[in-house]
Amino acid sequence: MTLPIDALIYRAQAYGTCVFFLLTVILCIGPLSRLDTRFLPLLYNRRHLGVMTACLAVVHVKYILDWYYAFSPTDRYVAVLASNTSYFQFLGFPFEVLGLAALLILLVLATTSHDFWLHFLGPPLWKTLHMGIYFAYALVVFHVALGALQSAAGPVIPLVVGASASLVITLHLLAARKERSTENDVPLEADDTPWVVVGDPMQIPNKRAQIVALKEDERVAVFRDGDKVSAISNVCAHQNGPLGEGKIVYGCVTCPWHGYQYRVEDGCSPPPFTEKVPTYRLKLKGNLLLLDPIALPAGTYIEPVVVGGVHAAEKA
Repeated sequence: MTLPIDALIYRAQAYGTCVFFLLTVILCIGPLSRLDTRFLPLLYNRRHLGVMTACLAVVHVKYILDWYYAFSPTDRYVAVLASNTSYFQFLGFPFEVLGLAALLILLVLATTSHDFWLHFLGPPLWKTLHMGIYFAYALVVFHVALGALQSAAGPVIPLVVGASASLVITLHLLAARKERSTENDVPLEADDTPWVVVGDPMQIPNKRAQIVALKEDERVAVFRDGDKVSAISNVCAHQNGPLGEGKIVYGCVTCPWHGYQYRVEDGCSPPPFTEKVPTYRLKLKGNLLLLDPIALPAGTYIEPVVVGGVHAAEKA
């Protein structure tokens, strides 16, 4: 049954609005979880939100084609690309092409979200591919803003879109600033080079980690489990998730993205799983915890550093 034009317009706009705000939420989850650990549970569902967003985008395009080109003598799939070719004008730019490009990216990301593609492509390439979500979001921002301006719908929609994009950018800048401040707090010890100062081990929250930045692309997660402290790579072997943003559950570090677990002493997943991450040596110098920045092979056992006795002696 063919829907009335008004119903097509309403549904097309409703689905398009859902897609835009879901994308905004998805891109806010990462920096929010780095700024406040209370947002970490949302990371588990981010991939599923992305797949749902791609499905909603397909429905949005379906209703748009039914409405926008309902009376076009040209095939609607041809008309969407051929009806406007003013590529050298700002306000006249064919914003439909931007939306189609964003849709293609979302479909690729949704299709490759399954773990088969992760193992087939490898975690680094898979993660690089899925960073395309930022490009898709930029395309959607311009698609919505230009479409609103060309339809003379008023300034409300462009303002909402601009505010949403500004929120995403601001949260990412704040998260990056926090990470840089953490990096600046761990200078090298002059007489213990190349060991890195982590700080007071008892300041690390129990069952949680302090993330230490060694280089621009290398992070170490230093976990405290009671009076024992161990260090492993911050990169999960599953999808390069941030292990340091997870917590110790039943003796294993649990990745906040998809729940992959690793023993903190040797970086190995409990049987029957076989994933491994590198480990790092730690030592105490007075009341300071020091980290050897040279990673050991994945799965190497390192005896945890016991820190409770040091602080107990201080209180006595």
